[in-house]
Amino acid sequence: MKRIHTRLILALALALTCHPAPAQRPQLPVQENDEALLRGWIQTLSSDAFGGRKPMTEYEDLTVDYLAGELKALGLEPGFGDSYFQPFQMIAVTARPVGNRFQVRGRKRAELRYPDDVITWTARAADRVEIPAAEYVFCGFGIHAPEYGWDDYAGIDVKGKIVIAMVNDPGYYDENLFRGRNMTYYGRWLYKFEEARRQGAAGCLVLHNAAAASYDWHVCVNGHLEGNLALFDDQTRNADALGIKGWIRESGARKLFEAAGKDLDAAVEAAKRPGFRSFPLGVRGDIRMDVRYDIRQTRNVAGVLRGTDAADEAVVLSAHWDHLGIGLPDESRDSIYNGAADNASGMAGMLLAARKFTQLPEKPRRSIVFLFPSSEESGLFGSEYYCAHPAFAMDRTLACLNFESIGPAELTRDVVILGGGQSPLDRYYVAAAAAQGRTIFFDDDNSDGWFFRSDHYNFVKKGVPAVVMENGLHPVDPERPNRYPMASWYHKPCDEYRDDWDLSGTLANVNLIFSVGVSLSNK
Repeated sequence: MKRIHTRLILALALALTCHPAPAQRPQLPVQENDEALLRGWIQTLSSDAFGGRKPMTEYEDLTVDYLAGELKALGLEPGFGDSYFQPFQMIAVTARPVGNRFQVRGRKRAELRYPDDVITWTARAADRVEIPAAEYVFCGFGIHAPEYGWDDYAGIDVKGKIVIAMVNDPGYYDENLFRGRNMTYYGRWLYKFEEARRQGAAGCLVLHNAAAASYDWHVCVNGHLEGNLALFDDQTRNADALGIKGWIRESGARKLFEAAGKDLDAAVEAAKRPGFRSFPLGVRGDIRMDVRYDIRQTRNVAGVLRGTDAADEAVVLSAHWDHLGIGLPDESRDSIYNGAADNASGMAGMLLAARKFTQLPEKPRRSIVFLFPSSEESGLFGSEYYCAHPAFAMDRTLACLNFESIGPAELTRDVVILGGGQSPLDRYYVAAAAAQGRTIFFDDDNSDGWFFRSDHYNFVKKGVPAVVMENGLHPVDPERPNRYPMASWYHKPCDEYRDDWDLSGTLANVNLIFSVGVSLSNK
């Protein structure tokens, strides 16, 4: 996953003055064949033959076997005992409303069309989900955050009901609330589901807004139309999961509010201000979804470069292997979501970094884990499982350095760090960038929640430091700007490898992360 826009502020120059730069260990220069290797890995992993790398499909075996083979060829040990694979159970669910619609009744009747007004799914292992006469409740942002003095669930009982919750958090609309534009985890759609479940709701629909979500409706549809993934519990068969999860488009929410005889715009504006009180819409309707599900294993992949005198400690490098598979065709009638930038570029960058580690004149003191998690696109499930069952204990893991959609990128004078300013990793990135003649900028606009949207965040939740690194906005050669803005390819079939990609910045960024890894593994 990747964010669509970036706003920058000047780097915290004191990151170098307040903390001495870590000593730089020997590093390999950029080698002549680095770009050829990088291109080769990207082109292979994003080829049509890999079918968009959807977990739990025939294309998973091809992908993970290829990655394990590359790790073995680099001379890395298996990451999980005698295996490069960490299997775990997932459920893949396709849940469609009966008749492709939900009918509701209040003062008036209304019909929510699937997938134009709503896109829905579940994590339950059941042939049908039925919630008779389900009542809809508007719960503002769906946030319970005592530390911010905010509780959208105060004074309202949502047990057995369907919660409508706005995406993002109040700080997106008011700099004085929460952390302003620096979105908290409370703004993530995954949090909305988690909190609704804790509150006893039967389901939760997140009210989509393209600006606040940072992506258009097609991303919601493409990501959830088929085969929605979740971790699977053999004992409960996920019976305690929300009966219905989903996104509701503004058009759908407007239908609900009109059926209730209420003003959607007024409710949304009120929900942005402190003191808002959630309320039942006075609208009910039967939830009936036909469910197809499949319970299978998927696999994380990892190799290890064993350290020397501190081998029981580790630095994790990660890059998710999965993408969206085969789905709705675009205007060119292409239906394979190849995921070249997202995230074949990240996998290729990490393989290149792994190669550089194996060629160091001296092994690092600490072990290096090269982790390819499964199921990032569906909710960071692979890294969640890894962090619960790590190859090295979380309290012995120094950092997670995540490779996420790092190409194509032109060479820039600056590098963006999101989640910095307070991280112990700051000085390592500042020093590594300075060695390249580049500047670090810390991004104060996490309004799209990107910091929470890739695998590193599961490590952060376990207390392991991680930041997000992105390419900058100031090209070294202004005549060669990036010609592939993310909005044009994000989660679309046109995210394909091209020979005319400019990878000069991608290579520099791989070497920067490699340098940080070398320093951390030897400190």
